Parts: sequence; C-alpha cells; structure tokens
Amino acid sequence: MPSWQGRSKGNKLGYSIFVSIIKKFGVRPSYILLRFVAFYYFLVSYKSSKIIFTFLHRKLKYNTLISLNKLYRNYYLLGQTLIDKIAVMSGTPEKFTFDFDGEENLHTITSMQKGGLLLSAHIGNWDIAGHLLKRLNTRINIVMFDGEHQKIKEYLTTVTGKSSANIIVIKNDLSHIYEIADAFKNNELVCMHADRFIEGNKTITTDFLGEPARFPLGPFLLAAKFKVPVSFVFALKETALHYHFFATDAKDYSAYDKETLISQMLSDFAKEMETKVKAYPEQWFNYYNFWQ
Repeated sequence: MPSWQGRSKGNKLGYSIFVSIIKKFGVRPSYILLRFVAFYYFLVSYKSSKIIFTFLHRKLKYNTLISLNKLYRNYYLLGQTLIDKIAVMSGTPEKFTFDFDGEENLHTITSMQKGGLLLSAHIGNWDIAGHLLKRLNTRINIVMFDGEHQKIKEYLTTVTGKSSANIIVIKNDLSHIYEIADAFKNNELVCMHADRFIEGNKTITTDFLGEPARFPLGPFLLAAKFKVPVSFVFALKETALHYHFFATDAKDYSAYDKETLISQMLSDFAKEMETKVKAYPEQWFNYYNFWQ
C-alpha cells in the first residue's frame, strides 16, 4: 500500500537558514547551499531514493548513471521549488519569468459562470502556479491535506504572509465539501492535487506509464457531483528563474453519466500527467511506490 502520509519533510531551523540567505543575498546564493543539502538527502534517504531511481531506471528506461544523476537533480529541484515559493510569496526583488500556455482556457472557465475545478499533481511547483492564478481576477481556493508540521507552517506564514488564495483543509467530518460547494456557487476556482491519497481513502485505478496505478477518487467525484468545467494545470521549472505554466482546454464532462465521467476524466488526467512526467522527469516529487 502507498506509504505517503500527507506530511512534508523539513524542520524549522532548516527553513530559517534558507530564508535568511534569500532575504540577504537572493535566490541564487541559496541554491549553492542547497546543492550540499540535496547531496545529503541523495546519500541518506534510501527509501525515497529507491522509489525515484526505480521510476527513472525501470519506467523511463534511463541507464544507471543517468538515473543517479536525475535522482540527485530531483532532490535539488525539490529544494529549489521551496526556495522559489518563499522568494515569490515574501516579495523579494528576485524577478522570475513565466510562459503561460493555456491562460485563455482558464478565462473560458470563469466566463461560464459555473465555477471550475483545476487539477494538478506533485509535478513542478504548484505554489508558483497558484501565484500566477491571481491574474484571473476570481477567487482561488486550494484544497489540501493539513500535512505540514504546525511550527513550520506558522514560521513560513510569518515570512511569506497570508496566502492570497483561500485554503480549504480536507477534514474527516467532510465539512470541506460544503466549502467547495460554496466556492462553485460563487463562480470561484477550486484547485487540488489528484495524484496522491492517504491510506484509507477511496481510490480508482487506471493505467499510468504502462501499469495500473491508484488515484484518489475524491477529485473526480467532485467533478461528477457538481458538473463543473475542468482543466489540468502544471507549473514546471525550466531555468533558474523561469517557469512554464500549462493549462489544458476547459473540459466539460457534464454530458456523461457519473461512472463514465469519472472513468473518462481520470484517463484524461493520467495521460496529461504522464506527458508532463516524461518531459520533466526530475520534477515528479513522488516518494512512495505509486504502482503498489
């Protein structure tokens, strides 16, 4: 069974060191220190390294040396995404640039006046994507597990300030469903990941990179219940200070019955996710056995 527990790694001291460097010297010097931190995780994080290496070597067919190089790059780029998040949200003078493919698709969704569901995965930098979505002039709601350690979360809030998006925390009492329903009624966008689940949650299976894999049922069930248009969105890092944002065509699945809608939407999402994983293999930050 997947071992992901909805909790991120890291500690307050580590965050504070990088924040100090970012504020005093900028993003690029913090990347230098990050090389050593990434190499440490590359050496000691056996379980997660095995998962990523197997994905690169067996699924994407890279040879051993290239797989090891990309494994290190995976840790390095994961650290960069956090540094970039802090830099962008705290208003540092570092200038990031963006390509935005598909922005018109998201404007199309908002013009439908039905609300909209944006699905992403743990590929690239979702926090950067959320920052870009402010350009849509509608309220953005981000659905997430409350998985960060509370002290780290409080510390980052003091550094970056309150998020411009409304955070909807997934709760056992399902109260988050009512918040999502209200967001759709108000023609707002709801954003969430659709590639991970915590053990015990309902799942649905489809083919991914040539083998059946389980995905969380919840995001696809939401689309079936509320009949809202859907787009799949990703933000991938291409150079040190440049990101590429992708948003697929607005998809309207409302004509399908519930079971067909869920199946078709999952298939479409898995194909889009597979395309991005193959194009940016070092930026799939998945550290459990996705196919088990």
